[in-house]
Amino acid sequence: MLWRCLTIGKKDNNIQINDEIRDEELRVIGSDGQQLGIMSAKQALDLAEQNNLDLVKIAPQSKPPVCKIMDYGKYRFEQSKREKEARKNQHIVDIKEVRLSLNIDTHDFNTKLNNALKFIKHGDKVKVSIRFRGREMGHPEIGLEIMQRFAEACSEVAVIEKSAKLEGRNMIMFLAPKPNK
Repeated sequence: MLWRCLTIGKKDNNIQINDEIRDEELRVIGSDGQQLGIMSAKQALDLAEQNNLDLVKIAPQSKPPVCKIMDYGKYRFEQSKREKEARKNQHIVDIKEVRLSLNIDTHDFNTKLNNALKFIKHGDKVKVSIRFRGREMGHPEIGLEIMQRFAEACSEVAVIEKSAKLEGRNMIMFLAPKPNK
């Protein structure tokens, strides 16, 4: 006897359907959502076959396990549609980088600041970095001052995720968008 679900194709490994259900007793729910009561797996399978539908185990951990009579192909289609919709609505947070220099002028600073604010308003995290070259390594306090000024200018829309820290020749700070209330 050929079952309908075998022609559907790839299925979920954790969902048992039709002949895969080996339990003695099952709580069966009809295709309209009405409870049909507790019955044997054979009776439930016969009932599903009469309606030309599949018997799907939806709650294997309960006692007795809960099975529903439904069209498994339609169920899989609706499930994949929900997953696709959820993927479409999710926002992937990127990390954008803004590089400053130790002797940055005010206009350049404001331009970098505007770019960082645009990234943060878009929902991305911002990595602010300063690269020290040559004799600049002797003055990390100037770099720290620039970083603090930058963080203070972004304070309305961003929070400091990781404060400014000197790592080798680079001083790095991470800013993240403020959480919505």
